[in-house]
Amino acid sequence: MCIPALEAIRARWPNADIVLLARPWVADLLRGQPFANRLLLLDHNGLHQGFFGMERLVRQLHGQEFDVAVLLQNAFEAAWIAWRAGIPERIGYARDGRSWLLTHAIAVPRPGETPAHECYYYLELLRRAGWIDRLPELKHIRLHLLPGTRSRAEEILRAAGASDARMRLAMAPGAAFGTAKCWPPERYAALADRLIADFDADVILFGAVSERAVAHRVAAAMQRQPVMLVGRTVIGDLPGLLAACDLFVGNDSGVMHVAGAVGLPVVAVFGPTDPRGTAAMAPRVTVVQQTVSCSPCFLRHCPVDHRCMCRVDVQTVYAAVRRWIAQESSPLV
Repeated sequence: MCIPALEAIRARWPNADIVLLARPWVADLLRGQPFANRLLLLDHNGLHQGFFGMERLVRQLHGQEFDVAVLLQNAFEAAWIAWRAGIPERIGYARDGRSWLLTHAIAVPRPGETPAHECYYYLELLRRAGWIDRLPELKHIRLHLLPGTRSRAEEILRAAGASDARMRLAMAPGAAFGTAKCWPPERYAALADRLIADFDADVILFGAVSERAVAHRVAAAMQRQPVMLVGRTVIGDLPGLLAACDLFVGNDSGVMHVAGAVGLPVVAVFGPTDPRGTAAMAPRVTVVQQTVSCSPCFLRHCPVDHRCMCRVDVQTVYAAVRRWIAQESSPLV
């Protein structure tokens, strides 16, 4: 979501040394992208754990004599780190009690002041800071594939059992945010079986280690065999692996955004969240959603009967996938 803002910063300062301070999993996705010169890791579970770890990070940043810190993150900690590091200009939204730590405390946009999609939240920070004149009209948030990414992805896919001769359909049945965003595993299983039977496709399951349980529920309910990559890859390999597929089906999740960013057609099942704000920003996206009175609720876990997801049937999602397959030549991307 913050990539358009990072690209705008690069356009504003084409010759600057732009350094991203990011958690390890974010850094693995952004490594080698053209809008940054370098990456620094914020490792709360290792080098920067606890008070003394944060002091170590502050000294590291202070020694590099940065001119400006742009805080895309909302957290108080981000402003505190920049202030303690002695960075003379600190730009961020005035929220979470951190205004006194910022040299440019930017008012948070009120509802309706910016377009609904969350990427504009970060771009509006730059506009209000005077770094861009107006908000761009975005069509596609892109991740650029690094050299060697595709060949490594092919090695991983072949080792997992994927075939070069079959259509590859990526599927992500989990969501880190919580169970409320997840379409029932049994329906993913039914959809996967039907796609394998009708298109002689490989269905490849993607997800983090924390999503293994839901992935195994999908696989256990299937009549056919999926290619299982859930918890078996690192996030830095995800763009290449998805780019080696032909289409993506999944919930509102990080994997969905990466799939759109590398150019795949995306079929996204939405329930408790609002696709106007968090759908993949890409040219080939179909959102499948059944509107109910309590959606969007943005809850992590449904307190009632999960009706927003349970009312999405397999046939509707299958039809959306089939339309993309019909529109694209082989291979799709």
